[in-house]
Amino acid sequence: MTVIAFQGEHGSFAEEASHQEFGAGAKTVSCKTFEELFSSLDDDRATVGIIPVENSAAGSINKASDLLLNHDFRIQGEIILRVELNLLTLPGNGDKIKQVRSHTQALLQCEGFLNRNCFEAVPWYNTAGSAKDLAECPEPNVGVIASSLAAEIYGLEIVRRNIEDMSYNYTRFVVIGKGEAGQTDNAKTSIVFATPHNPDGLSACIREFADRKIRLLRLVSRPRRDYPWQYVFYIDVEGHWREPDCGAAILGLVNHAAFVKMLGSYPAAVQPIEDRYAQKAMLQV
Repeated sequence: MTVIAFQGEHGSFAEEASHQEFGAGAKTVSCKTFEELFSSLDDDRATVGIIPVENSAAGSINKASDLLLNHDFRIQGEIILRVELNLLTLPGNGDKIKQVRSHTQALLQCEGFLNRNCFEAVPWYNTAGSAKDLAECPEPNVGVIASSLAAEIYGLEIVRRNIEDMSYNYTRFVVIGKGEAGQTDNAKTSIVFATPHNPDGLSACIREFADRKIRLLRLVSRPRRDYPWQYVFYIDVEGHWREPDCGAAILGLVNHAAFVKMLGSYPAAVQPIEDRYAQKAMLQV
């Protein structure tokens, strides 16, 4: 049986992502921290882990990137989850809410809604955790921002759905584990590398993909541990490392870079942003 580890309380968006990918009946393991999630894979308490790597509004999740560099797990797949933020409270208390609790990012993403309704925003350690704590310690004037899954798990009432200020809010998760994913036609490859400290270090590395018409999908830099003011670069490119052009580009990257680590080649998820732009273009024709 596949056991899926995620960070956060049950009812988190990460668990919702696991249901989207593996089905609602999948066995999940809640981990308090990202470090605990990686440890659960090390000691085989979990088969795979699901970690968020970027949000369409807030950007990259640096902790996840750093742990991917420091561990030897492979990315086996990706999940793009539509993040729907909901106002929850105790059943029958929808008209009594004065204070709203949730993770800081969720509060920021619902700032307009909170201000319009004159709610006091109170940061909490986790979206699902705010729902769990309210269910365990009922307070009539308190609401929380969390997923519909959290409402179901903790017996809370959904007062308003989709209260986020930006309706186009997605989080990209990756599935990680000890083995590699099988080769598919719609593959994506993730790599982390460092460059020599010279003027064309980064451009020479990226040019290996550009010269072979391989599309660069993501480029993110992070400080390099133990090397002050030097950086590592995380890239996602189209294609699988076993494909001739992609494999040749990675070999060229190895020749230019100070170090290279393959994070994995895996099936790419459907890109909803591209779908929206495609639909908009069709309407304008």
